[in-house]
Amino acid sequence: MPSWSDTLRFAFQPIVNLTTGGVSALEILVRPESGDVLAEARRNPELDGRLAASAIRAAARMETLLPPHVNVFAATPADLGGLAALRDAVRDVRRLPWEVTVDIVPPYTHVPRSALLEAVAGLRSEGFRICADGIGDGDVPLRTLVDLAPDMVKLDASLLARPAAVRAMRTLCDEMGALVSVEGVETEGQCAAARAAGAQLAQGELFAPPARLPSSDVYVPRLSPVAPVPVSGPSVRQFLRPAALLPASASAGEVRALLTGAPEVSGVLLVDDCGSPVRSVHRSRFLLSLSGRYGHALYADRPASRLADPPRAVGVDATAWEVLDVVAVGDRDRTSDDVAVVDRSGRCVGVVRPADLLRALAESRVEEAAGLNPLTRLPGSDALMGEVDRWLAEGRAFALSWLDIDHFKQVNDGAGFAAGDELIRAVGRALQRAASGSTRVGHIGGDDFLVLAEPDALDPLAGAMLDTPWSAGARAVTLSLATVVCAPGSAPDHRQAAACLAPLKQAAKALCGASWVVGWAGRPGHEVRRGIEAVEVGAGSGQPGRGRAG
Repeated sequence: MPSWSDTLRFAFQPIVNLTTGGVSALEILVRPESGDVLAEARRNPELDGRLAASAIRAAARMETLLPPHVNVFAATPADLGGLAALRDAVRDVRRLPWEVTVDIVPPYTHVPRSALLEAVAGLRSEGFRICADGIGDGDVPLRTLVDLAPDMVKLDASLLARPAAVRAMRTLCDEMGALVSVEGVETEGQCAAARAAGAQLAQGELFAPPARLPSSDVYVPRLSPVAPVPVSGPSVRQFLRPAALLPASASAGEVRALLTGAPEVSGVLLVDDCGSPVRSVHRSRFLLSLSGRYGHALYADRPASRLADPPRAVGVDATAWEVLDVVAVGDRDRTSDDVAVVDRSGRCVGVVRPADLLRALAESRVEEAAGLNPLTRLPGSDALMGEVDRWLAEGRAFALSWLDIDHFKQVNDGAGFAAGDELIRAVGRALQRAASGSTRVGHIGGDDFLVLAEPDALDPLAGAMLDTPWSAGARAVTLSLATVVCAPGSAPDHRQAAACLAPLKQAAKALCGASWVVGWAGRPGHEVRRGIEAVEVGAGSGQPGRGRAG
């Protein structure tokens, strides 16, 4: 009678980095030719663990260097107290635990939470990486997801129709130190939506279907920056590539065999027993040394570390700019070397290539420059509105303000266009000087400016702008400021926040002199903090009005 393993086959699906376009890992999928072994595995934790071990052995037979992802039901580690069969398979095929990611899949119902967390902690202590799979289409409790503290969270593609949910999950993952991946991506529109919502990884039919042979040849739509890079720079996690790892004791012959069998590998990291990089082998320099006269005879059976360099490493929380700083301070002949990325325990989780960082940062700077207003060199509305959506996704309270110059057409007609342009530049410079902390300033065209700030930063900024005597030529000029304060949850997106500004702008422009009107999203009425009502001016009142308008 045939065994269940006789009809078992495996398929490999690439997980794609949405920043670099490269393949980061392979998910190994069970494909039984007959029977329903997966349904049985769901009820039988021991069988499920053996399936995961078989997946690792199948990947080893394919001689792929890409890090594998294997699936286990949540009940399996909770019931077994560990995955002995998986650990044995990883050791037998000479893979390192930190190269393997265990995807924990639903259902979670009736799974003992404490037993699951204890088992996951044990796997993590051995070096295995943890992924929470099926989020958005499964039953994982949010509390359990946070307590799992996974290294990666896989979202179902159906969540892309709810971008706010994906952005919120990205915020949560940033707090946990996890990457966001979207699975089931089938169209270029879904790919663009995943990137716009902040996902770093994706897999699906669009890139490559599951196949019997692992492949790094995937289709990736043209990748373009979705937003300007913040001053602090993007996270190094966005650029992670799989690391080619060998023990520190590896011989030069073993390293050569790896490099010649995997032309896509740019270098090899030699790691100690804990997975920490101790030496770095650069592909070109290493092979050049071996190819020289007597090179093979001299080095082939000797430790590869003799032809290696000290590793360059950064933590998983580093930014792209920090990686480039590490590259810049080293020897010039090592500017193309991979930089190792290590976790908080010092174990290598992957590498980044300086070329990937330079390309992404350069493209982002070009995109950012294209969105700057040519008069003030301030970002336009797209950049500010993108920042508003990010603050909304993070659940932050904020104040969105619109500022313009009163009767600007008369300024241009009376003092000339050159004086008008200089006034706009002066207002832009003053706004930049007044902006502090996380405040963002944008120039959306003409004499209109936008300011995104925390509510506590409003009064100093308004005072700096409205108390300054402005003029164009010999003509005195005043400014109008309208602000909408948005509490967490009061506006679903930047469009609604901007819509709340429209009536406040009209109210501010109806006042005489320097004016400031403040409203609150979701609440009627507004407060006049600066300005004189037009009817009061006609009656001879010279005192600024301050009160609520209904």
